[in-house]
Amino acid sequence: MSKKNKYRSFAQFPEMHTVKEIVLYGAEHGKDKKQYMFENFDGEVETKTFGQVFHDVHGFGQMLYTRGLRGKKVAILSENSYYWIGVYYAIITGKMTAIPLDPKLHAEDLTELMMRSACDAIVYSKSYEDAIAMMQADENVRLTEYIRIEDFYTLVQEGHDALENGAEDYLRDEVLPDDLAFIVYTSGTTGKSKGVMLSQNNVASDATAAVRVMTGGHAIGFLPLHHTFSWVGALFTGCLLTNWGYICTSIKDIQKDLRTYHPQNFSAVPLVVETIYDRIWKTAQKGGQEEKLQKGLRISRFLLSHGIDVRRKLFRRIIDNLGGNLEMIVCGGAYMDEKYERGMYDFGIQIVNGYGITECSPAVTCNRLDNFRFGSVGLPLPCCEVTIHEPDEEGVGEIYVRGSNVMLGYYDEPEATAEAFDGDWFKTGDYGYMDADGFLYFRGRKKNLIILSNGKNVSPEELEDKLSTIAYVKEVLVYEEDKRITAEFFLDTENVPDAADHLHGDVDALNSKLPSYKRISRIKTRDEEFPKTTSLKIIRNYDKRNP
Repeated sequence: MSKKNKYRSFAQFPEMHTVKEIVLYGAEHGKDKKQYMFENFDGEVETKTFGQVFHDVHGFGQMLYTRGLRGKKVAILSENSYYWIGVYYAIITGKMTAIPLDPKLHAEDLTELMMRSACDAIVYSKSYEDAIAMMQADENVRLTEYIRIEDFYTLVQEGHDALENGAEDYLRDEVLPDDLAFIVYTSGTTGKSKGVMLSQNNVASDATAAVRVMTGGHAIGFLPLHHTFSWVGALFTGCLLTNWGYICTSIKDIQKDLRTYHPQNFSAVPLVVETIYDRIWKTAQKGGQEEKLQKGLRISRFLLSHGIDVRRKLFRRIIDNLGGNLEMIVCGGAYMDEKYERGMYDFGIQIVNGYGITECSPAVTCNRLDNFRFGSVGLPLPCCEVTIHEPDEEGVGEIYVRGSNVMLGYYDEPEATAEAFDGDWFKTGDYGYMDADGFLYFRGRKKNLIILSNGKNVSPEELEDKLSTIAYVKEVLVYEEDKRITAEFFLDTENVPDAADHLHGDVDALNSKLPSYKRISRIKTRDEEFPKTTSLKIIRNYDKRNP
């Protein structure tokens, strides 16, 4: 059965059924407030107000209309940048469809996506000229406009010149809630990517629902902009809250950017949280402060149990190393052991863990600042319902979702679309369970489940996350081989030369805490990293015999 939940309302604004309304809302209510800080084309840090961003968006969007792209599909192929955002906003505030491309894909794959999507135009940066040349040479690619993002300001001016010369303002064009606004090609760990079709209302309802149950101050953004998580976690929430963000160019610079721009929050995948937490303890160990830190935690927990919260004062040095203002990290995209949630909470930084999938725009559930459960991925957003289909004796089954955030379908794949739905419920392909209060607990992908001969289902993701807490484990993949649960490891032998000697003992210690049917019965090690997708997820169906 689906669960309906009470939630605290953090933000009040009118109902919005299109992302165009969200962008215009930000422009109107933000005006002279700072919206973005970023490195410009000259490598200098520049600041744009909401009004200045809207000027750029207005001009670029008008240019697209003047070039005959109304009703057409426009792709974006570029690194994270302010200009990416400006192009993206321009497309979606008009009657056009945005196709945000993963810039880490090979040129051949990008060319194939342009062919499969029947895209009409592409905005690209000079870094991808080789891919563009391949597209231009392929007679099956129907692109008619190739637009360089480095010409951004010239193109903005072209649009404003057209307006001054009497062109009809593209913003007057009526954008409807059911209009196809996005085609997003997923980067799964198995199989060919599918084009997820999201309407204006799909993403608008998801973004507004998220902001109504959450709040936040200024942020930094380093998630890839072509991922839907960054849209709801950063772009549209920033427009609705009229707060500013710094656009990071690389996750490698996150420590520097935290200290420079002092964010109140940011959105991340679990790997980032785990890295930050592990680094805190490694720093304490190297500085001989581990025992002192553990003592501080004991004191803090005791006081907190009596209603006295001194975490941010007691662990001021840790918080200062993270910019000084960091209060929360919105997290999603993969399974995360609750050890990291509890650990960061102990330091005074709340991990707001959630669950989402591209086909649901993407957010489905999230914990609230005032209502959360460690280990869970939170309560359903008010734009959707969640149910567990055919739960087993432990309550675990496939996660089904229905609501205004659920996709229109897969582009040009009617059979795959039909297969993805059970009536009006979207079948996520993920497994989990819900507790009595409606909190969802993620257990892994249905297609990855290990089904034992006794009928028990084992989630490899759950085991991988537990095994990754072993300090010297860099990567781990769990799978079934010869009817045995097998764990394959890539170890940090550079810093821990005898890691392999400790591995069996540490796995045995973890096994002792697991039900017998979940225990690892075979261990392997490898000398190289696992092959990965462009979003850095391990490819699960690689050839294990010849890694």
